[in-house]
Amino acid sequence: MKYCCYCRAVLIYEIPADDNRHRYICQSCDTIHYQNPKIVAGCIPVWEDKILLCKRAIEPRYGYWTLPAGFMELGETSLEAGIRETLEEANARVDVEELFAVFSLPHVGQVYMMFRSRLIDLNFSPGAESLDVKLFKEADIPWNELAFTTIRASLRCYFEDIKQGAFSLHTGDIVKTEAGYDFVPTLI
Repeated sequence: MKYCCYCRAVLIYEIPADDNRHRYICQSCDTIHYQNPKIVAGCIPVWEDKILLCKRAIEPRYGYWTLPAGFMELGETSLEAGIRETLEEANARVDVEELFAVFSLPHVGQVYMMFRSRLIDLNFSPGAESLDVKLFKEADIPWNELAFTTIRASLRCYFEDIKQGAFSLHTGDIVKTEAGYDFVPTLI
């Protein structure tokens, strides 16, 4: 950031009084420009013992499989965002059952919110951001072709809960390591 979006004056980057982080501050109108994480919301759409995955038609990770998810828009709830993204990416309608996972990705400034949901019907097809959409049983999921660690973690948590016979809310962090990215569950 170089200029204030309110008065167009030059910004400085320093720690404001009574704060502990560097922020962009307008020297003219004193506006502090906070930069906060973006929310990504999505669904785990289930039909019987299968999960609906989308093959990405956009970067990053073009051609890799993912759960339908995307950035929350202003004016919508996280639940509305998850339902909208599922409709946009897979032309799939869902009934949401519950919030299933909340993952923090501090290295990219994102928070993922994934909702466990049931497909209303089998009328789904690739949306503009998907090359293909397909139902997968656990044994058939292309684990090595999943787009993101958040998707892998969501699916692993889901299938672990199925085996245990009960669902719970999963929280954790996706942390960057020398080998890639790891999911670290939060112990509450």
